[in-house]
Amino acid sequence: MMVDPTLAEMGKNLNEAMKILEDGGKASEPDADRRQFSRSSIPGPLQGDGQDVASILQLVQNLMHDDEEEDKPSHRMQNVGEQGHMALLGHSLAAYISVLDRERLRKLITRIASDTTLWLCRLFRYESGSAYYHEDDREGLLKVCRLVINTRYEDYSTEGYTVLNSRQPVIYQSATCRPGLGQHLCSQLGLPLSSLCTVPCNTIFGSQHQMDIALLDKLIREDVETGKLPLLLIANAGTPGAGHTDKLGRLKELCEQYGMWLHIEGVNLATLALWEVSSPVTAATRSDSMTLTLGPWLGLPAVPAVTLYRHEDPALSLAAGLTSSQPVEKLRALPLWLSLQYLGHDGIVEKIRHAVELSQQLLEKLKTLASIKTSGVVSLSRIPPISGGSLRDLLGSLILSIVEDELNSPVVVFRFSQETSAESSGGSVEGYFAGEREVLDSLNRWLCEQLAQLVPASGVDIVELEDEGTCVRFTPLMTAAALGTQRCDVDLLVERLIELIPVLNCTLRLRLDFREEVYRHSALSYIEDLSWPGLGAVRYEPRIEELNDSKRQLEVEKINSELLVKLGDLDADLIFSTGLEFGPEKDCIFIGMATEDLDVAELVDTIAALGRDIEENGRLLENMTEVVRKGIQEAEFQLQKDNQDKLMEEGVLRQIPLVSSVLNWFSPFQSTVKGRTFNLAAGSLDSTEPTYSMKAQTGGLASPETPTSSAKRLPGQRLFQREGAGGSDSHSETSSVGQAEDLSRERFPQPTPPSPVPDEAVSVVPESPETPQRPPTQENGEVGTQEGEEEEREPEGQEAPVEETGR
Repeated sequence: MMVDPTLAEMGKNLNEAMKILEDGGKASEPDADRRQFSRSSIPGPLQGDGQDVASILQLVQNLMHDDEEEDKPSHRMQNVGEQGHMALLGHSLAAYISVLDRERLRKLITRIASDTTLWLCRLFRYESGSAYYHEDDREGLLKVCRLVINTRYEDYSTEGYTVLNSRQPVIYQSATCRPGLGQHLCSQLGLPLSSLCTVPCNTIFGSQHQMDIALLDKLIREDVETGKLPLLLIANAGTPGAGHTDKLGRLKELCEQYGMWLHIEGVNLATLALWEVSSPVTAATRSDSMTLTLGPWLGLPAVPAVTLYRHEDPALSLAAGLTSSQPVEKLRALPLWLSLQYLGHDGIVEKIRHAVELSQQLLEKLKTLASIKTSGVVSLSRIPPISGGSLRDLLGSLILSIVEDELNSPVVVFRFSQETSAESSGGSVEGYFAGEREVLDSLNRWLCEQLAQLVPASGVDIVELEDEGTCVRFTPLMTAAALGTQRCDVDLLVERLIELIPVLNCTLRLRLDFREEVYRHSALSYIEDLSWPGLGAVRYEPRIEELNDSKRQLEVEKINSELLVKLGDLDADLIFSTGLEFGPEKDCIFIGMATEDLDVAELVDTIAALGRDIEENGRLLENMTEVVRKGIQEAEFQLQKDNQDKLMEEGVLRQIPLVSSVLNWFSPFQSTVKGRTFNLAAGSLDSTEPTYSMKAQTGGLASPETPTSSAKRLPGQRLFQREGAGGSDSHSETSSVGQAEDLSRERFPQPTPPSPVPDEAVSVVPESPETPQRPPTQENGEVGTQEGEEEEREPEGQEAPVEETGR
């Protein structure tokens, strides 16, 4: 088989380039050389001789990884497999094919475009359709709108926008469509915003994310009566937020009734490739057009989106821009053409099936968790009361309100919602205190961040829904192919979720206790910040009234900053921070998530006590200069006075060097001048006589670092834990206190006074240079020899010394 050498070289270079770029910073050069190479190459001028391919690829790699630091986790990049390499190869081939001669180029692009369109129409059950390939996923809908305008307004090609004045066109979209989609269409088409009509969703029956068909019918009739032209309806087969599908069959009937164009988009369109498809999604095959985003579904990088449409007039399609006479523009389908052939029909179906199974696996496990609510679950509070109705009527209304495609949607949306004991009412604790909705939103935002960090392969993200609030979204069709998500990742996600649910429950329950405890302290101010996921925020207010507002603000900032540092040094399981980066509250201390064994009262007492110590120490430091100055003056005066008193007591002779030594030898002199100590806290001079007499400081034992006594804590029990939550169960309160007393006694022994010696028990033995002294024995507090004790034998030739007693 003959192989084009250029194609072979292109494939070889692509493989080498991908190996270098996917190296992730493991280049052969040292890191310092890489950074220097990238920094020096960016701003410099072009080199005269140019660079080789390897150097240029190395530069690209350095630019990709230069901002990564060693201490920060690297961002997880898309898993580019072999099918991804084929897509990237398609872009290189498109550039190479574009230089062929015109006739050969025309034949090649016609084959590529026809093959790709045929495969996609068969794969997604869209018969007799045409395809438009575009980079921006909104561009296909924009071209379809131009096609519909050219179709409905016959003189549009000659008269232009003036024909729109006769009957204003109206584009209808659901309230759950992508934000800014309708505004983008109006701006690109030159239509006023009055041409855009947003249809609300259901409020009582059905999913709250589906378009209200009855209201849509009413809006269309009103527009027709006012002389407007219903032009196009944008429906969802998988809303961007919750992944719900509109009633596509009923919407198609409504569009046929009023002569409107039906366009469908959404992630659920991917399930059309499966053998078993839910009935709501199957109705999408009857639509006039639909947009497919195959890149995220199949994990293909840089492949275009595809809009499939049905229209019989090729001239109008050419006028709308859906087809082009330029052969190069048709090469957009080349990366997709290569990737589809590499994957094959079975490979494409398997990727989509795997993503749907991951969603079903997670949904089944979430239904077993009491504190987790999935989107689309029908609440009894939403069912209106039926007066005089039977149980059959109530059940019939309930069945009508169930979302048909809830189990078939590949999008799983869930949120934490703490349940109450009154489960029979079908409600939750939401609303039992003011602002509880905002608090739950912040907790769910924290939950999603933790899950995304603990299980990065899951690809969960945050979604804001109008009725539910902040939720966690799992969309494997958009992320599984790129991240390589497997069933074990879903199991790990559920395990981490089960571990985090008790933390969320405890934090939500203890928030009220924390607020009440803060209110009991006059020096603390409770900061109401509903967007903070944690116990709450508190600020220490110093008791300084004489300062103005600016100085007081500086004092508050200083004290709370030091308090935050001290709290962070404590041996506790809590996290103390300054809050969100762009939060409204400043100079506060934000307490993070709590656990079941947290002692809220001890926590608040510790914060207040530490703040009080910092404030008192701050006052002491402020007065330190004046205190030290006065103390130094007093010390100098006392030293001068002591020197004068010492001179008067010793006399003039003792001041002469030689005479003083002789005089002190014959007549020792003991001065009555005492030492002095300077007490910084009291700012006074004290005598050192008590210190030397007792051989220890008498100012009291050293205080512990924290106001809470660690001596009352059981072994293994951490700070702010309730008694019994940590440590051994065999330790009772009495034993723990006794151990604390023994420990305190060992650390700080009490001074022992000297024992008195009776005069009659003292024996005086004259010292003799030839006779060694016997050490006296002690018994019962007496010093001397005992009666009846045998004397030691002396060596022969020596007489025993004569012992004189004081008797």
